Amino acid sequence: MIIRNLADVRASDRNIKGNGWESARLLLQDDGMGFSFHLTTLYAGEEIKMHYKNHLESVFILKGEGTIEDLGTGLTHELRPGILYVLNEHDRHVVRPKTNILTACVFNPPVTGKEVHDESGSYPAEMDVPPPIPLAH
Repeated sequence: MIIRNLADVRASDRNIKGNGWESARLLLQDDGMGFSFHLTTLYAGEEIKMHYKNHLESVFILKGEGTIEDLGTGLTHELRPGILYVLNEHDRHVVRPKTNILTACVFNPPVTGKEVHDESGSYPAEMDVPPPIPLAH
């Protein structure tokens, strides 16, 4: 069983900051779950372009408002609490928060926590991380 406290994660190296966002990575690849789970804040007034070529992501809006534009179709969708968007086809997109937006995100494959967005807004396919060490019972 894994138990984590959000305040502890936010005060650790699992709390990652980027241009226009901050993400508390509660589960990462080395936790051995097969996905990663993050609470991410997207900051008001930013324009965040992303294209996860190597990951699928689902995002649930907990707080805040804004829009997401699908750069493949040109369609723009409203974001507000209760909305889920899923980047199931490695969709190129832009998020434009009107207010700070708090999201719960799941990545598959899981991220390691060390990734940096490249020029296209993507993370690398996989980073070398040793397998999780089983805990003795």
